[in-house]
Amino acid sequence: MMYGWYGMGVYGFILMAVFWVAVIAAMVFLIRGVTAGSVARVEAPREPALDILKRRYASGEIDRAEYEQKSRDLVA
Repeated sequence: MMYGWYGMGVYGFILMAVFWVAVIAAMVFLIRGVTAGSVARVEAPREPALDILKRRYASGEIDRAEYEQKSRDLVA
């Protein structure tokens, strides 16, 4: 004798739903994994080294002699 949902029964229906959810989830993970490397990532612009040096000198982290030496090294 057939039970509801075309003979699958309640457990068959639940297993079928779990199966399709798993298949769809696997497809989503595969697609995301394949396309993750091809998506261009936007990086924050880097602060130039001379600007960092000026900021450190202005805040008092380094003294004038060290600032001048490092700025000569950066420009050269």
